[in-house]
Amino acid sequence: MSIGDRVDPSPERPESFAGLHQALADNVAQIIQGKADTIDLALVCLIAEGHLLVEDVPGVGKTSLAKALATSIDSSFGRIQFTPDLLPTDVVGVSIWDRSAERFEFRPGPVFAGIVLADEINRASPKTQSALLEAMAEAHVTVDGHTHPLPMPFMVIATQNPIEHEGTYPLPESQLDRFLMRISMGYPDRASELEILKTHGDDERMDTLTPVLTVAQVNGLVAAARTVHVALPLQGYIIDLADASRRHPSAAVGMSPRASLAIQKAARARAATRGRTYVVPDDVKALAHPVLDHRIMLTPEAQLAGITAADVVADLLDRVPVPAPQPAESAN
Repeated sequence: MSIGDRVDPSPERPESFAGLHQALADNVAQIIQGKADTIDLALVCLIAEGHLLVEDVPGVGKTSLAKALATSIDSSFGRIQFTPDLLPTDVVGVSIWDRSAERFEFRPGPVFAGIVLADEINRASPKTQSALLEAMAEAHVTVDGHTHPLPMPFMVIATQNPIEHEGTYPLPESQLDRFLMRISMGYPDRASELEILKTHGDDERMDTLTPVLTVAQVNGLVAAARTVHVALPLQGYIIDLADASRRHPSAAVGMSPRASLAIQKAARARAATRGRTYVVPDDVKALAHPVLDHRIMLTPEAQLAGITAADVVADLLDRVPVPAPQPAESAN
């Protein structure tokens, strides 16, 4: 998939989608070692114009993933350290009276950046968490009746500790739904952890990381992913998954239309990173858990029985029949 007409890495040598994607993945992998699948999901989320929620225990590389991805793109970077006393104006900005000009002047907050790290997002109050809603959904912020657009690409990478940890607040369901994916880092294997000790012992690796993609190149990847074809039977498969989720006995709230759009968007991006111009069922199935798990709300009975949202999604994937391959896809 060539995107030479969409990006301009150099006038003499246009880059392919696969080449740009691989360069970005390799650069992030210098910091996040032994987590190729996690990096892949993060990049798919970026190319799908989504926001990423990274949930896990402290110390496994959540913040490092966000910083490595932001550093790998020649884009502005904003970091918000969420704390219980953080105010919404600390996130979006505030209008201050300019005495000399006799008017209010807007001073943008850290959300006005291409890549925004919302660190430990569930340590702030729900009111402050909700300050991100408009930015994440509409890519602009309204303050005192004035709308301020955000730079593109715009991606929020939020980290959070498990809800049972002290000092955390649950994210509102409306905000959870704004995240395209929720992923977990997990502990590295022995070989990867040994490599981390060797290469990160002096804490200088992040300082030496440099951007490998420009903003124009990232926007080119995004534009190319939008053109990936989703066949009508595959769209029917997504709708069947949504319908089954709404009727599942363990689900109080199933997939919304926004969830269906989210998994289609993510599947397009994943197909593009695999060098395809069309989506296949495996794209949908591979992304079902990171895209859908945080959107399925369980009934009280299911929670008491120890059933998880991941169990419901796994059951949906087992029960809903996959459409047969189409002739056009088989030819490719």
